[in-house]
Amino acid sequence: MPILFTFILSLIVTIALIPLLISVAIRAGVYDLPDARKVHSQPVPRIGGVAMALGALVPVLIYNVADTFAWAFLAGAVVIVTFGLLDDLFELNFKIKFAAQIGAALIVVLCGGIRITNLGSLLPDDMVLMEGVGIFLAVVAIVGVTNALNLADGLDGLAGGIALLMLLCIGYLAWIDEDMFIVLLSAALAGSIFGFLRYNTYPAVLFMGDTGSQLLGFSAVCLSLSLTQKNTALSPLLPLLILGWPILDTATVMVQRVAEGRSPFSPDRGHFHHRLMGLGLYHTEAVFVIYVFQSFLVASAYLFRFYSEELLLGIYLVFSGLVLAVFHKVEVSGRVIPRFFMIERVKERLRRLREQGMFIKIAFRSLEGVTFVLLILFALAPADIPLYFSLIAAAGGGVLVGVWFLYQKRTRWFLTFFLYFFIPFLIYLSDVRVGSWMMGMPEELYNLSFLLVAILSFLTLRFTRRKKGFKATPMDYLLIFLTLVLVALPGLREQFGLLGVKMILMFFACEIVLGEVRDKMGMPTLLTIFAFAVVAVRGI
Repeated sequence: MPILFTFILSLIVTIALIPLLISVAIRAGVYDLPDARKVHSQPVPRIGGVAMALGALVPVLIYNVADTFAWAFLAGAVVIVTFGLLDDLFELNFKIKFAAQIGAALIVVLCGGIRITNLGSLLPDDMVLMEGVGIFLAVVAIVGVTNALNLADGLDGLAGGIALLMLLCIGYLAWIDEDMFIVLLSAALAGSIFGFLRYNTYPAVLFMGDTGSQLLGFSAVCLSLSLTQKNTALSPLLPLLILGWPILDTATVMVQRVAEGRSPFSPDRGHFHHRLMGLGLYHTEAVFVIYVFQSFLVASAYLFRFYSEELLLGIYLVFSGLVLAVFHKVEVSGRVIPRFFMIERVKERLRRLREQGMFIKIAFRSLEGVTFVLLILFALAPADIPLYFSLIAAAGGGVLVGVWFLYQKRTRWFLTFFLYFFIPFLIYLSDVRVGSWMMGMPEELYNLSFLLVAILSFLTLRFTRRKKGFKATPMDYLLIFLTLVLVALPGLREQFGLLGVKMILMFFACEIVLGEVRDKMGMPTLLTIFAFAVVAVRGI
């Protein structure tokens, strides 16, 4: 339960802060301006990393953290976030940024005990490296990966998605290894990323900036090193696979620049995401392909976590060689990736159905009805509801009533916030404290209704004619991936599997419904207030 609570709290804090920070960024002129090597054509606020940092770090501080590594990590993260924000605001000289990154790395290394002294079977006779060498390698690795993920932040949703896949792997391995701080921090960071990606998937309305990308890179490398360099059965070479894509991308562009007689830090469009778009992929397709590559690496890290270091190194080298060879061959040929005729025909048929408008009316109205019927059912299903939760529900309903009558233009924000806050707890109560009347066939139908939610959500996204609102994005792949992880992995299936899947589907459905109704918030607000009233009455 602490893991789930941390994830949800981080998600809610991030989502709650982002609209406020966007308005601050607009007034202060904190924008990422388009240029020749960037893919966006309009200025975009780049202050999302602040919301991510607060959303991730504040929930962790709620728990009694007594571990020296934990405090060292948090201190280093504060340095990274502070100088990342200064860079987003004032564009610091690269020497100052490097000095701050080295300082943050030294805090974690010297105070938190991170060393790279164990390379497993790559060294003869279980030999370990000297302390000084281990400190040096750890600092180089932390600074290198911090910058690598920062450099990978070139397309909407790319850096956040890559980091999310890394942290899911790190968090699960830490859960197996019973390292609770790393588990909680991974959950908090994952929650903040999900909250941020609502605003960062293509076309993005907010960038994380150096604040966010450096924090994610710093966190991923520190947590993976802390997990694998201690006395554990996990291979010490796992970070190479977990962090593999940003490392390969950064190493490739730097070698290419040096080979061309340029500085390895000179900006260009040589990153893999730029090259994928140069080969004819759309923005979202390029992001999706890189998600698949990173998913392969983290899946390999999990599957081969107890295997020899030679095997892990071999997997990474073969993977890297294949990626480089395929890119080189396709680019030298001068070809672009073909648009498959059958796929284009299917898209054209779907486009015609979408323009007719009949399917979207049926799918959306059905999804809206099922979503809010489930919301009310969540309020009725538990055998009992705690008094404190009923009081919170009463307060939430009262706030929504007040907002609707006094500050109607902010209804969407408040409604989204309360739905994100209450849905996880209502689903949890419905599953853990299920009433006797729900046993048997009603419970089976209740569980099957989530499959209906998934189908209707897909159809609504596929046939919507909205130019704005919720759209299918590469984030959907991450949601599907997380759903499969919760259901498939041992241990998680028993503790979080079906519960987590239900929460993800309800979040997804609410996003689609609120995006589709646009400014017509009356019925969703009324039904939500009614559900909160049921919770309040039942608990009191």
